[in-house]
Amino acid sequence: MTDVLVVAELLEGGMRRSTLSAVNFAKQVAEGTGGSFDILAIGEGADNAASQLSGYGARKIFTAEIEGGYVAEKYAPTVAEVAKSGDYGVVSATATTYGKDLLPRVAARLEAGVASDIASVAVDGGKIVYRRPMYAGNVFGYCTVETPIQVVTVRQTEFEAAAESGGSSDTESVSIAEDDAASRVEFVSLESQKSERPELTEAEIVVSGGRALKSAENFKTVLEPLVDTLGAAMGASRAAADAGYVPNDLQVGQTGKVVAPKLYFAVGISGAIQHLAGMKGSKVIVAINKDKEAPIAQVADYFLVGDLFQVIPELTGEIKKARG
Repeated sequence: MTDVLVVAELLEGGMRRSTLSAVNFAKQVAEGTGGSFDILAIGEGADNAASQLSGYGARKIFTAEIEGGYVAEKYAPTVAEVAKSGDYGVVSATATTYGKDLLPRVAARLEAGVASDIASVAVDGGKIVYRRPMYAGNVFGYCTVETPIQVVTVRQTEFEAAAESGGSSDTESVSIAEDDAASRVEFVSLESQKSERPELTEAEIVVSGGRALKSAENFKTVLEPLVDTLGAAMGASRAAADAGYVPNDLQVGQTGKVVAPKLYFAVGISGAIQHLAGMKGSKVIVAINKDKEAPIAQVADYFLVGDLFQVIPELTGEIKKARG
């Protein structure tokens, strides 16, 4: 029997939807081992997040209200204390920037082995076996973690958001663990991009542009009309982000965000292996490129050879007509 602790990610005083991927993972492990799972909501808005998470089948939801913005050094001691006091076999979070930043620090405090960015999980002979991508997603390997507590981050694109199961979980407030390192770290400010478009990692349609767009102005005048017509999120290749055409938080790829929407447009993106690692799990891939030999053709369901500056405005116009 293995109990699982899910560390919820909070945003603007509430639960971030990406947390539900880790909840799905926790349900699978708990069902496979005969255990249960609990959720820890930590940070500003923990009480509100707990009410949002109450209907997902957790045995209990713990809250730890910490004001002053996210600082890993302030969160990690409390997460570790809750994990130890609850005798959990697995501590998990979604492999977002938050999970990748916080959980390694938690693992160090617990002296726990880590399985990061896993794509699936199975219970075999009482052992939990993790499947995770390696070499930019070209190879999948299987691993087990032998320490008493296992720390796991789960890939959001591989674990669907958990569905509400009804009922209402009990809630309990936990004390904040003090730490010398935390006292020497100060949260100064958070700068984030605000957009009315869907969140990139949660959107059903993503339209990404590459260096072939040539400028930030072309992203705005050529690509954005298609993005908004489709009600999509906008992404970009690393080359486009590095060139300053778009903010870095729109980068899709191995060193950016991993997405798996129902529909993915790759516009003027050649398809370097690092970019493919971030989007090849998409259900339908449409690529537009003037180079018919571009590597993106190998993963595309539909590949249009043409000049994007001609194709994209025409495509946008036809979509508007069809929806008109």
